[in-house]
Amino acid sequence: MLINILTYLEQSAARCPQKNALLDERESITFSDLERFAKALGSSIMAAIPGVVRRPVAVLADRTAATVVSMLGVVYSGNFYVPVDNRLPRERLQLMLAKMQPALIVCAERDLPLLEEISGLPPCLVYERGIRSAANAEALAKARDLIIDTDPVYMIYTSGSTGTPKGIVVSHRSMIDLAEWLDETFAFAEDEILGNQTPFYFDASVKDVCICLKKGITMVIIPTKLFMFPLPLIDYLNTHRITTILWATSALVLVANSGVFAHKIPLYLRKVFFAGEAMLAKHLNIWRKYLPQALYVNLYGPTEVTVDCTYYVVDREFADDEPVPIGKACRNMEVFLLDEQNRLVTGEKQGEICVRGTGVALGYYREPEHTAEVFVQNPLHDNYRDPVYRTGDLARYNEHGELVFCGRKDQQIKYQGHRIELGEIELAAGGVPGVAACVCFYDQKREKIVLQYTGTADRRELAKNLGRKLPRYMLPHVLVRKQSFPYNANGKIDRIKIMELYDAENH
Repeated sequence: MLINILTYLEQSAARCPQKNALLDERESITFSDLERFAKALGSSIMAAIPGVVRRPVAVLADRTAATVVSMLGVVYSGNFYVPVDNRLPRERLQLMLAKMQPALIVCAERDLPLLEEISGLPPCLVYERGIRSAANAEALAKARDLIIDTDPVYMIYTSGSTGTPKGIVVSHRSMIDLAEWLDETFAFAEDEILGNQTPFYFDASVKDVCICLKKGITMVIIPTKLFMFPLPLIDYLNTHRITTILWATSALVLVANSGVFAHKIPLYLRKVFFAGEAMLAKHLNIWRKYLPQALYVNLYGPTEVTVDCTYYVVDREFADDEPVPIGKACRNMEVFLLDEQNRLVTGEKQGEICVRGTGVALGYYREPEHTAEVFVQNPLHDNYRDPVYRTGDLARYNEHGELVFCGRKDQQIKYQGHRIELGEIELAAGGVPGVAACVCFYDQKREKIVLQYTGTADRRELAKNLGRKLPRYMLPHVLVRKQSFPYNANGKIDRIKIMELYDAENH
């Protein structure tokens, strides 16, 4: 019986000890060393906080192999890891640590000055010292025996639409289920090489970690700076013979819009997974044109359902302005749509995406009220405890019975008696030639629908195009062309920042 995610690491270390598990700009770490370093660090953590289990341990994270070792070391100690971006502004870092109240902080030596600026912190363990300690086999065995599969393995903070960070706690069982589903569904082979793009404080990276540990696949951590320079990025993928990527949609869009494929393509790429934001077919079509043999998979799921709850394997052609479906439920998950009266939605009507199954998280850390708002009893019955997560996302079924993402409930506005989905306006605008990316929001003070976009499209041509696609009451009142959009740490367009900038410009 598999209880602990660390079993995958130990099996891979026994099967392929000298194979590289992790590779970054500074170093490579074999599976044998990954296990050895993680056990040494776990022993150091237990020595620093004796008797402490099932508590959050913060890991100051960057895109390095050392961050992955640190996360696994925390799990060996019987606690759960909380990756925190080491580039956060001091005030934001202080807020997150105050909310979290970690038992310990693990950081690289170079990050110590950042922590020294913050008062009232728990003990800090320096990574470089921790991995040089001897592993305590007896203490490791005791910690392992205490943990069951419903205990937390990690917590990831997400700001959501409010900007207030909430810690989402995920169990070993949920992470194991994700790893099993990924492997069974997509048949990963040990000779594949995974190109990591998502930071380890973003939940999408959990997929990369799962595949690496379970299958003994090498994870190459691609330098962040390359995502601003598509030609060197493609060179890097080819140099390292990357076969598999699980990237944020925005990263694939950047490559598609750059025109780089006309000059160079990734020669070894076989599997392309994308998630995080809706993928416009026009961007996907560029990838498919130049890499027609690759497998393309659209994944959907909030952090609260252990990364993904639906998937769609791209199996047909799409017009540039068509939505790419999010597909069907992952194995061992049920996904259904509810209307505002908590009735099941069928046909092509929109409903809120609701999820039940092993992947549903344990809730928000130390926030029982917020947890109770969205982790609810299944509204369809009250016969026994049946937890459901209400995502706040809207979807509908298409003619193939596949789910199609329609936006957020909180992006739904009432205007002149009409209910309008701002996501629908974005979808229509995104399909217009020359629009690279777009964001639609409602200026409540001025009662105007605002559409901002990047790309080469002329405003008048865009307005005409939208007039052919949307009813009059849905047409944006303000069209603004931008040079670029701000992106948050998770690689998504930062809507909060965009609206703040808009307010500042129009105060």
